[in-house]
Amino acid sequence: MTGSRKERYDEGVSTGAARPKAEGGRGVPESRDACVSERQAIVELIDVRKVYPLGKTEVHAVRGVSFTIEKGEFISITGPSGSGKSTILNLIGCIDTPTSGVVKIAGKETSSLSDKQLTALRHKTLGFIFQSFNLIPVLDVYENIEFPLLLGKERPDKAEAREWINFLIEAVGLEAYRKHKPSELSGGQQQRVAIARALVCKPDIVLADEPTANLDSKTGKSIIELMKKLNHELQTTFIFSTHDPEIVAVADHVIRLLDGVVVEDVRRNGIRQGEGAGSRA
Repeated sequence: MTGSRKERYDEGVSTGAARPKAEGGRGVPESRDACVSERQAIVELIDVRKVYPLGKTEVHAVRGVSFTIEKGEFISITGPSGSGKSTILNLIGCIDTPTSGVVKIAGKETSSLSDKQLTALRHKTLGFIFQSFNLIPVLDVYENIEFPLLLGKERPDKAEAREWINFLIEAVGLEAYRKHKPSELSGGQQQRVAIARALVCKPDIVLADEPTANLDSKTGKSIIELMKKLNHELQTTFIFSTHDPEIVAVADHVIRLLDGVVVEDVRRNGIRQGEGAGSRA
């Protein structure tokens, strides 16, 4: 590869060059601006409730929540501990199922999918960034990022996959660390690896559970700036469960929870989607 890192990065974003197509043939949009006029709902929750049994009692974690997330948004799901943030993230990530109500991901109602179909949806459509990074200790940076590509039955072309992984390593600023193991990286560097890994299968949606919680404020800010840049340039939808005011401040769309209910649902253009939506019953 020739030219400066930024030139190659910009060329890859604007043309899609040197990127393997995702499974099913889906490519990465050229830019966020090109897609603004074609916004579509990528996540829909309709009157969703989640009840957990606890001995002889029940915990109502989510109480009639409804909202819509559009493709390409940078969303903060925020609220105090116990408000239902992680539960909703798990429902969107198909890690958990609702007690009642409808969860749609990319137009598919998750409750109608088989285990095999849910696995495929998680692999192709969803990427995950964990608070504790969850990198594989014995693998280096390149191998950790590559790992999700090795899990599906359909494999991308090796040369194209290699170029795409190298593109992501450059995008997250880890060119000098590609052969380093997780134990040789700082917390911020490990989170950058986790971000690249979440993007390697070209998901439509990346879910991040408190991604800055284990980082100092300076590193956390740089991670937020990186994710915002990738959201803008790759048109990937980022959904955060977070207490971090820095993430809330830069989000396009803020969904605020209290006691399992949506108490505020606002996009930065001023459109208020459903303040007070949900029921406390």
